[in-house]
Amino acid sequence: MKHLLTAFLSLSFVLCAMALHGTARAASGWLLVANKGDQSMGIIDPAAGKQVAVVAEGGVTGHEVIASPDGKTAYVPIYGNSGVGKPGTDGTHLVVVDLATKAVTGQVDFGKGVRPHCPMVGPKDGLLYVTTELNNSISVIDPKTLKIVGEVPTGQPESHMLAITKDGTRGYTANVGPGTVSVLDLVARKTVTVIPISAMTQRIALAADDSMAFTADQKQPRLAVINTKTNTVDKWIALPAVGYGTAATPDGKWLVVAMPSAAKVAVVDLKTFAVAQTIDVPTAPQEVLVRPDGAMAYVSCDVSGKVAAIRTSDWKVDALIDAGKAADGLAWAH
Repeated sequence: MKHLLTAFLSLSFVLCAMALHGTARAASGWLLVANKGDQSMGIIDPAAGKQVAVVAEGGVTGHEVIASPDGKTAYVPIYGNSGVGKPGTDGTHLVVVDLATKAVTGQVDFGKGVRPHCPMVGPKDGLLYVTTELNNSISVIDPKTLKIVGEVPTGQPESHMLAITKDGTRGYTANVGPGTVSVLDLVARKTVTVIPISAMTQRIALAADDSMAFTADQKQPRLAVINTKTNTVDKWIALPAVGYGTAATPDGKWLVVAMPSAAKVAVVDLKTFAVAQTIDVPTAPQEVLVRPDGAMAYVSCDVSGKVAAIRTSDWKVDALIDAGKAADGLAWAH
């Protein structure tokens, strides 16, 4: 009996250790945040719940950030000191950050002011796609050479944010001032169509299966749901307040929506297309990022300089993480 008990306890210990190791591995990675007010990129240890490093961008402001697939490098387009469509400086370059040394190691020079904003990595070709608002286009960059190798026209001004399908063939931009969404063929590098949305729109996200795109009306509290097969607005989701950044959970069940004016996050049930609940967060939530394992949603909160970590298991705030001034763009580095 004693030997059986010892064996049982040993097995239990091994299973617990394996479970803990799996959890740690699933959650491993860095959370990157663009701190607009500090002109810096913050590196957050999500397990410790704190910002562990800050990388200066050179005295100008980047709004968004993306990590390379191997988690070694971050790319921060330097937008300038203004809001979209507003007077101010026009950013001319993108900085490259080595996440091991936590230092800027290179840059891409666009040659003129283009207000580069949202970077995405092509899931198939590995190229870097960056919205360049003043060119009405997406610039295509080879991350190995840091050279601009192409351009995809959006056909619209103020192409602010970009989402790319998992097969890498289609891109969708939210064009703020025109209130439209451009559908892009990233292989042929051309505009497929432009979808009218509202008087002004913001942000863009795709469903887990790429069947829908979501963008927020900035004049009314509602989200447009775009059918990506027909490239038309299929339906609207009513919100308690005007929405902003959105992100879908990997299981396809939920859409997390930041609502800046309400200091809340809405959780939309993607079966009923209705808000299931709301969550209080610090003032002016901006961007939403759902961790790759789906266990946590992170929401940057501009005014407070914090990132809210929200458990998707029960939709409760797990932690409020101190970031930098005017925390905005988020990315996950594996």
